[in-house]
Amino acid sequence: MKILLCITSLGVGGAERLLTGLADHFVAKGHDVTLAYFQGPADLKPTDSRVRLVDLGMTRRPLAVARSLSRLRRLGLEFDPDVVNSHLVHANILLRLLKMVTPMPRLVSSAHNTNEESRLRMLAYRLTDRLADISTNVSEEAVQAFIDQGALRPGRMVTIPNGIDAQKFVFDGAARERIREELAIDGTAPVLLAVGRLWEPKDYPNLLRALARLQRMGHCPRLLIAGGGPLHAALERRAESLGVAHQVSFLGVREDVCALMSTSDIFVLSSVREGLPVALLEAMACERVVAATDCGGVRSLVGEHGFIAPISDSDALAESLSQALTLSAEQRRRLGKNARARVIEHYSMSAMAEKLLALYSDGAAVGTC
Repeated sequence: MKILLCITSLGVGGAERLLTGLADHFVAKGHDVTLAYFQGPADLKPTDSRVRLVDLGMTRRPLAVARSLSRLRRLGLEFDPDVVNSHLVHANILLRLLKMVTPMPRLVSSAHNTNEESRLRMLAYRLTDRLADISTNVSEEAVQAFIDQGALRPGRMVTIPNGIDAQKFVFDGAARERIREELAIDGTAPVLLAVGRLWEPKDYPNLLRALARLQRMGHCPRLLIAGGGPLHAALERRAESLGVAHQVSFLGVREDVCALMSTSDIFVLSSVREGLPVALLEAMACERVVAATDCGGVRSLVGEHGFIAPISDSDALAESLSQALTLSAEQRRRLGKNARARVIEHYSMSAMAEKLLALYSDGAAVGTC
């Protein structure tokens, strides 16, 4: 099968890591894959050289957008794919519009969240819905959220949960020692880790308030935050004002996420909005104890193998973290082992890829759950 994958950008993010992994998986299964991205540098790339990577060179200028779409149209005519699968809101809308003037035997639009940040974007989904053959999202909660917001009709979006290659995400004791030494962390000090872009949906102010609350409860863990974004300076100021700056390390964009997972004791997710977060899957695969807010498909992912707090409630998040910090070593080990087993059983990259391939063919083998 000839598969054209298209995404808004290839910056360091969960959807981007997911898509490059899928591209590798598809070519390993014998499919011909081209991965096109609209804008920015390719911080993440497929590891398999058989994946053709195409930079469409789009900027915010109207003429540049037109040129990028023209390049993508030529690419589609030249490659002649059996299916086009777009990912993230800008690529989804642009590919739907392009389908009006470019032959596409099958167009699949893939969203990765419960909300696309604005009513205008959800309206764009609704107005262009008929141009896609089918849409996907990463959790039942995310699918229902799109229906509830009027972005599409029931039956027009199916659930295909995110998956990861659990063989790539395993606990690494040597990496734990190396990075703890690099960051001057005492070998026995508890470490929290958050991974994700520094922007509003991740609600890092909630996490910093929870850290301050933990301090008042008698806990003093180190918090590592991996990711870049527009709120970096504001979050540093917030940490200072809360009196926790000495506990927090903003690491910027990191490519060694697996090693950071191994460095930590507890993975924390403080988001107000998610679909099915890839970083949470990766943490569970690395046998980390997780504490997360109840958004998107998080509760169904974590199950009984972690701690869940309401969104935007720093006291509740602090209480979840306190419970995680006071677990015995044996309790942490058992919780981590069970979390990894859950990911392997329900959220593998191969299972996700097979569901997508069925959808690419005709969708008959894919249900709505």
